[in-house]
Amino acid sequence: MKKFFSLLGIAILGGAITLGGYKMLISESVITESSSPSKMQTFQTNYNPAYNSTAIDAATIDFTLAAEKTLNAVVHVKNRTTRTQTSALDLFFGSGNGTRKYEQVGTGSGVVISSDGYIITNNHVIESANEIEITLNDKKTYKAELIGSDKENDIALLKINAEIDLPFVSFADSDAVKVGEWVLAVGNPYNLTSTVTAGIVSAKGRDLEGNSAIDSFIQTDAAVNPGNSGGALVNTRGELVGINTAISSTTGSFVGYSFAIPSNIAKKVIDDLLEFGAVQEAVIGIRFSPVDNDKIAGVKIISVEKNQGAAKAGLKENDIIVKVNNVNITKFSELRGQLTAKRPGETVNITVDRNGELVTKNVKLGKKEKSFISNSFKWELQDLSKEELKRNNIKYGVKIIETQDNDSKNSLKNFIITKINDTDVENAEEGIKLLDGVAQSRYSIVIEMINTKGEKERLRFR
Repeated sequence: MKKFFSLLGIAILGGAITLGGYKMLISESVITESSSPSKMQTFQTNYNPAYNSTAIDAATIDFTLAAEKTLNAVVHVKNRTTRTQTSALDLFFGSGNGTRKYEQVGTGSGVVISSDGYIITNNHVIESANEIEITLNDKKTYKAELIGSDKENDIALLKINAEIDLPFVSFADSDAVKVGEWVLAVGNPYNLTSTVTAGIVSAKGRDLEGNSAIDSFIQTDAAVNPGNSGGALVNTRGELVGINTAISSTTGSFVGYSFAIPSNIAKKVIDDLLEFGAVQEAVIGIRFSPVDNDKIAGVKIISVEKNQGAAKAGLKENDIIVKVNNVNITKFSELRGQLTAKRPGETVNITVDRNGELVTKNVKLGKKEKSFISNSFKWELQDLSKEELKRNNIKYGVKIIETQDNDSKNSLKNFIITKINDTDVENAEEGIKLLDGVAQSRYSIVIEMINTKGEKERLRFR
């Protein structure tokens, strides 16, 4: 019997130890820690680790053909800028000995797009350069001529005179690029020439939220670093689908997001630079707002401008643009991307949602006229068209297209300025200089205008 109670005591003690151990090890409360990622910044990449975020094995895709076709057509771009620096001694004593010149060198990438030596790169790679030098993949160097540049779209066109036909990259239709498609980024990060990285298209029509004027980037996860700016983003056939331009990063180096200007936009910009010397911006003639119905994606028209393509084609207020040609439109950045790749005078099919019914209209694109804004008056001025000059029987003048005053009774919107303090105003840029110049001088200003009824007015400001 004693032996029985002894065994029973041992069993009870063992059970107690087991239960206590469970309470300590298993039943203890679990604390979960979480953290939010730091805010990402956008960096241009004119100056990492290999990165592959996709679940598909890259070994199943053959990148060699695309790499071979692209490597020799991607060049190293070096820009030299001479700057002047004045020492504090020179500022105070005017000795003239404290001023010195120094050379600043920047680097990036470029893509040969024709056998006779035309090269496309980013504007920020060569901006303010006194001298531009191109190094080919075979180490030969050439002085480059700047043919033209467009700061807003961040594109520049260069030309070198080589003694041979150069290998070049052909343009692909960036509208046909699909999210999830494999792409290669080819460039010169950190001066490491002829570098190829792979990734997929992560998104299209990406807006960098005020970090760039461009609203329609191709986003990829191909590794792009400082020095890659102006380099090629190509598909697996070695065709150019974009110009690598920027990264989102907290450090300035690649952490998973890179952005490229779509090839359709890049090609249109360089075509304009070659033919006109400046970019011709196409518009359909509407004012828009984000769609206020979460169930519908698109761009809502809040007003249609008279005598523009949209009005002539029959687009109406409250129409929601959902497609341009065969490309779906879910937000304004996608619409702007389509228009940026088109020229004034071209015709596009625009499909709108009109009270639940899809309607397609053939719209002829107009030309966006450049405008200038006065810092003093907060007026936005625009040059007059030949038709407007003829209609008002004048040889010169500029139109006020926006004012600070929203009161329709007092607004000068659509008034035409013909003279400022007896000086003829022949273009908008000149008008802004006259307005701001007189405002800063504190003298009174007399502006001669033609109102919306065609009547002449004289306004005096003090």
